[in-house]
Amino acid sequence: MLKILHIVLLASVKYIVTLPYAMIIGLDYEYALLAVLTGGIGGFLFFYYISKPLNRGLILMWPCLCKAIPNSLKGRYHNWCINRTKKKKKRIFTWKNRFISRMRSNYGFWGVIIATPVLLTIPIGAFLANKYYAQRRHIVLYMILSIIGWAGVLSGLVHLFPKVFL
Repeated sequence: MLKILHIVLLASVKYIVTLPYAMIIGLDYEYALLAVLTGGIGGFLFFYYISKPLNRGLILMWPCLCKAIPNSLKGRYHNWCINRTKKKKKRIFTWKNRFISRMRSNYGFWGVIIATPVLLTIPIGAFLANKYYAQRRHIVLYMILSIIGWAGVLSGLVHLFPKVFL
């Protein structure tokens, strides 16, 4: 029971290493796969829905944090606090900015979806998905399908190379 809980918690943070690790510590394949899927999906949902209030809280807290800096550090961080508390000017969109924005909107969404369980960690992928793509309708569904798909790929690797993981 503790092994399964350990695998669920590990899968919610570092997904790619969890299924091979579960097989190495001697967990049955079915329980390992179920624990990895539960941890990955549960971790994504947890970090996805907790990141929005954290983002809003940090944005509201910047002016208070800058006022609370001790006098000994104010000289060093003075410019940083000024930049954080000022209203930002409207961006002027040039051809380069529009090109970058178009590229991010075309490829960035699928890049975050595909890379989150493997290259990015699940908390970072959930944060990026919520910050930049929360307005998309099926972001949660796509991310869950990506987690399930990568579990299938990892499961295939475990079956192709059983001597490595057993």
